[in-house]
Amino acid sequence: MRKPTIQDVAQRAGVGVGTVSRVLNNHAAVKGATRDLVLKAIADLDYTPNPHARRIAGGKSYTISVLLPVVTTEFYVRLLDGLESAFQEARYDVAIFPLLDRSRLERYLGSHTLAYQADGLVMVTYNLTQLFNERRLRNQQPTVLVDAYAEGVDCAFMDNVLGGRLAGEYAATLPGELYAVWVETELDQLFTTRVFEERRAGFLGAVQAAGRQVRAEYTASFDALAARNAAVTLLDTAQFPCTVFASADLLAGALLDEARGRGLTPGQDVRVIGFDDQPWAAARGLTTLHQPVEQMGYEAAQLLLTRLGGHRGPARARRFEPRLVVRDTA
Repeated sequence: MRKPTIQDVAQRAGVGVGTVSRVLNNHAAVKGATRDLVLKAIADLDYTPNPHARRIAGGKSYTISVLLPVVTTEFYVRLLDGLESAFQEARYDVAIFPLLDRSRLERYLGSHTLAYQADGLVMVTYNLTQLFNERRLRNQQPTVLVDAYAEGVDCAFMDNVLGGRLAGEYAATLPGELYAVWVETELDQLFTTRVFEERRAGFLGAVQAAGRQVRAEYTASFDALAARNAAVTLLDTAQFPCTVFASADLLAGALLDEARGRGLTPGQDVRVIGFDDQPWAAARGLTTLHQPVEQMGYEAAQLLLTRLGGHRGPARARRFEPRLVVRDTA
């Protein structure tokens, strides 16, 4: 059997080929009822657009480039799920570029690299305000930031100061000494994130406002071994009972493992508050800050898609709020 064509879809939906094309391209100038008819015809016929034909016809790549630090952590996997679900609905492919280090970021600042041959660009987590101000970041195609904020560019971001403050306000109500573990970030301002700085500012501000103080702070890079080493160092010197704010669930999980390995009881000897609410957090009874990560990624993608659809208005910012989820560990 031959593969269905765009003409077959148009005939089945009772519309013109141009209307089908606009639906495939997620164009705003299609009525909802008409769009539903076309989408039903596409589903009934199991029609798949020919990407090569689309590119020739529209002069577009139908590809979105996503530049992000790494792809190996739970946070970024969840964020990519949110981004990809929106782009797939609009029939866009996603090309993922993990930057890993500064040299790769510098490489992608060039105007002719593969990342810039896409129709749109998503940049994840990095503080890129300086790059935009200096016009070093070429934005010849629509660009959106996610998990980061900068003026003059569309962005979807989490209020990390609020999250830190919620953790600090709650930790200050618990007995015993207070400790914190932070994720190390790159000191070079070209290649950094404000996420953990903001969580720290919110947490320390709330603790101080409550008349408490943090006895000691520790740092760890964002990997399992470093997280476990930080947990060892903290528990070697801690006074029990105590409360620890781990600024990412990866750090909190390592702390729980080390505490249990020493015969300590989480929630009694050491109370642990994380940040992320990863899928495993509920099963381990982790008190943590819930982030709507997938929703943030989806909204960022929608901002970019509206730009690709012709929106020319001022930059838009979508702010998301974390919320405290209290479980057994605190």
